[in-house]
Amino acid sequence: MEMQRRFTLIAAITLIVAASPLHAGEELNQRLRRIFEASEFSEKRFGPARWIRGGTAFTTLEASVAAPGSREIVENDTATGKKTVVVSVAQLTPAKEKPLTIFDYRWSEDSQKLLIFTAAKRVWRFPTRGDYWVLDRKSGKLKKLGGDAPASSLMFAKFNADATLVAYVRASNLYVEDLSSGAIKQLTKDGSTTLINGTSDWVYEEELNLRDGFRWSRDGKSLAFWQFDTTGVEQFALINNTDTLYPKITNIPYPKAGEKNSSVRVGVVAVSGGDPQWIKIPGDARENYIFRMSWARDGKLLVGQLNRRQDDAILFSANPEDGTVKEIFRDHDDAWVDIAESQGVRGGTEAFDWFNNGKNFVWLSERDGWRHAYSVSREGGTPALITRGAQDVMSFNSIDPAGKWLYFTAADKDTTQRFLFRSPVDHEGAPMRLTPAEQAGSHSYDVSPDCRWAFHTRSSFDSPAVIELVSLPEHKVIRVLEENATLRANVASSVDPPVEFIRVPVGDGETLDGWMIKPRGFDPTKKYPLIVHVYGEPANTTVVDRWQGSNGLFHRALAAEGYIVASFDNRGTPAPKGRAWRKSIYGQVGVLSAQDQTNAVFALARQHAYIDLSRVGVWGWSGGGSNTLNMMFRSPDLFRVGVSVAPVPDQKLYDTIYQERYMGLPTTNAEGYRAGSPINFAASLRGNLLIVHGSGDDNVHFQGTQKLINVLIEKGKQFEMMEYPNRSHGISEGTGTSLHVHSLIARYFLEHLPGGAK
Repeated sequence: MEMQRRFTLIAAITLIVAASPLHAGEELNQRLRRIFEASEFSEKRFGPARWIRGGTAFTTLEASVAAPGSREIVENDTATGKKTVVVSVAQLTPAKEKPLTIFDYRWSEDSQKLLIFTAAKRVWRFPTRGDYWVLDRKSGKLKKLGGDAPASSLMFAKFNADATLVAYVRASNLYVEDLSSGAIKQLTKDGSTTLINGTSDWVYEEELNLRDGFRWSRDGKSLAFWQFDTTGVEQFALINNTDTLYPKITNIPYPKAGEKNSSVRVGVVAVSGGDPQWIKIPGDARENYIFRMSWARDGKLLVGQLNRRQDDAILFSANPEDGTVKEIFRDHDDAWVDIAESQGVRGGTEAFDWFNNGKNFVWLSERDGWRHAYSVSREGGTPALITRGAQDVMSFNSIDPAGKWLYFTAADKDTTQRFLFRSPVDHEGAPMRLTPAEQAGSHSYDVSPDCRWAFHTRSSFDSPAVIELVSLPEHKVIRVLEENATLRANVASSVDPPVEFIRVPVGDGETLDGWMIKPRGFDPTKKYPLIVHVYGEPANTTVVDRWQGSNGLFHRALAAEGYIVASFDNRGTPAPKGRAWRKSIYGQVGVLSAQDQTNAVFALARQHAYIDLSRVGVWGWSGGGSNTLNMMFRSPDLFRVGVSVAPVPDQKLYDTIYQERYMGLPTTNAEGYRAGSPINFAASLRGNLLIVHGSGDDNVHFQGTQKLINVLIEKGKQFEMMEYPNRSHGISEGTGTSLHVHSLIARYFLEHLPGGAK
């Protein structure tokens, strides 16, 4: 009898454990391991591919059949698909060494010389420092550049026009190397830890996408380059407490909002040597930004300048002989000018896009209320409109050699979609959609120089990318280049039920786009907890019908635990809805977003009775971490649980270019900075809050989280916090880190906002 009671007790305990959130979380843990540790959800990439001979052929980096485990360069005939190995593994193998591992490569104009980037090392966000080798295909000679330079110390190596010389940056100085003689000439000699030639400082790299900081002249006799003087820019110290016995400190010249910027100028130096000729751009070199620079066909430089307020973009034609300049174009916006380098237009740029024999270039502007393409003469004058209608150009793709057609990516009626269009350049006409009408989702294109072909990548929220070769303008599929068949098969069972794209009214006549993922076995007669994924700042959107990768699979894993997961793009996000939508957030970042996100949840609950307003959580990263705090503090009765990853609690702590672009200067918008910073509203916290940050975050400093912690303690607010030692903004460095941080987020919701229907 006693034994029977013991068995009954054990069975009851087992049942309780099986039904507990902790036990239920084991299935979630398994899903997260599959997403962040296993390879079954890895997405295959195509290339890197390079168009050659105008587009009649392209090269790809492919696995070698002759030497398994190594890769070689293969030429593909565009029309026929015929493949030819043009650079074998043997040709990529230095004497007495292993084959080079190619990180990137670049061809000379005649495709007879190959510049290889290998042994790449990360500099802040991207691996831009490494070793460079040149392969001469005629002689078969493989030569390492840089002479006695230390390993992985060269940056941005580039051929001149006839591929007789290669220029590169080493230790903040510019060098040029003669490929026939091997002679190396140092062109600048003043480079140091505070004076940078040919590359950029931290804030330009992060916010203006400027890394490669020099350009060859068309005749190959000169280099134009950026020079940064960081003297006087305050240093921010990153402290590494774990890798050595005593702390290791890394100091970064990091200008916070309202503080002193680097002094920046453009110089031109002859490869034969001599002092640089400095371009005489007007204005204070610390109070203006040089965002773009490119050689024109007439031998002059075109230089783009932004004022510090970023509401004026001015283009100058510069004479490289004496440095004199002439203003040829000015774009103004009462909020900010949305240049490509700021990623308001998707992706950055390194040059101006010329056409009409180099007499005109393409400029994107919102001056008429929509982001349209304009033709601007290098001689100045009124710009001519190319694209028309109530449609935003989301990215510029190409302009055909004859200058007749401009290819660009934009949305159609549904702003969550992205398609390829073309507009006539030499006459008025409505944009023409080239992406087939039946292909919903997001489409990106790498168009060949002759505009007859494109590498086409298509995906949707529930469907991973397929990459194919298409002919233009008819958009005929020639062949599939990467199908991602294994990934598509593996995710098939994870994307059920399919995502729902939704629209919710938030007042003022505005409607937000959103998406919603429901749990399996969803019962509309019951109520479910809601987790909102938020970003909400002007740098990015979350509601695009594009494959979401591990982030999307993470939300699927949460939904499987009995949650409805949703996301909304509030006003001020860079959606293709016109200038007024995007610029409405100016001066009130954090305020408008929190208001719209809160109203979106209430609107969703009015539309659907199955939303349980007593169980609402929110999470976000970076700007989304900031908005998570704002939503928790400003709407404490609605958002009961929040996870804020790498937030900016006080906007005065972030960098000049980003924060001042959208908020103005702290001296002129002090109230806006106060109102948009969640640290000033921390006393209102009533829910469960988890704050996550990497102590090595060079972008959004751990300092902000520490300041917020002090305020929460002072206000008597309980919270939880996780520090990831020495991890950067993405919190991904180190074995197991990505799995750990996502498991932490998921577990926090399981514990404080249990999933399941009621």
